[in-house]
Amino acid sequence: MPHATPHADAVTAELDSALRGGPFHVALRAAIAARGLPLQRVQHHLSRHGVRVGVTSLSYWQQGARRPQRPESLRAVRALEEILQLPEESLIRLLAEPDRHTPSRHSAGRSHRSLVEASGVRERLLAQLGVPRDGGLRTLGHHERIRIGASRELAERESHHIVRAHRDGVDRYVAVHHGDPGATPERMTVHALENCRTGRVRWHHDTGVLAAELLFDTRLRTGDTFLFRYAVEDGTAGVSYEYVRGTESPGGQYALQVRFGSEALPVRCHRFTQHSAAAPRGGHQELAPSGRHRSVHLVEPRVRSGYVGIAWDWA
Repeated sequence: MPHATPHADAVTAELDSALRGGPFHVALRAAIAARGLPLQRVQHHLSRHGVRVGVTSLSYWQQGARRPQRPESLRAVRALEEILQLPEESLIRLLAEPDRHTPSRHSAGRSHRSLVEASGVRERLLAQLGVPRDGGLRTLGHHERIRIGASRELAERESHHIVRAHRDGVDRYVAVHHGDPGATPERMTVHALENCRTGRVRWHHDTGVLAAELLFDTRLRTGDTFLFRYAVEDGTAGVSYEYVRGTESPGGQYALQVRFGSEALPVRCHRFTQHSAAAPRGGHQELAPSGRHRSVHLVEPRVRSGYVGIAWDWA
């Protein structure tokens, strides 16, 4: 009997976890990935069940951009349970639960429940490190590079910051990384790449949150600017579908680049925005991965409070 591949095991584990705890869009996405069906095939199977749903709607459902609510859409969800070989009521049950798919300040998108949990964990980790919520720095520019690995996992996040001190004595920055569902932060590695060194590192296993001090070896005065760069080597979770950045106050320029491995290129990518945790996603814009560099990006000349990110669909 053939053995399951590590990728297949990860996909199955993600599906089991999503069906237990949701949210709906994560469970739907994991079920489609587990069956290996392109969205066009899912649409074809639905039509054979007498239900008409567009590929775009299916894509939005599994990204959390929209939520099936109309009677016809709910019929489609029940048909999907049969098509995707899921237990009866498994997806419908998740639709009965709140699903405010929102990102935390330093993380990829999360369900409302995990967002609340991670936010509380972040505050506790900062308290353990003796760092106030306002670290005394304002962001003038932030460039993030996300690397997706051969197994479609979030392999690494690299950040390049340009900051200005708004009080005297600032000598560190606390980087917070929130892994994808199933991530194990104790297996992650923080790399101080430029103008900083790694200090204390704390993590919370259940939520996949890691906090790391980056020490500057200098004390900034009010008005001083500083540049530093670091990376978090992750690769501990299952299949990744998006990356989201949230800010609580306006700031400088933000650029996000997502690079995909040579073994895994998504069939489509798009950027999106979200004004608040409770607001629906908007500002959708298709992004075409460059064939040579296998990457997509977005640039926000001036960050506003809220969320911005890139999502992608696998074949």
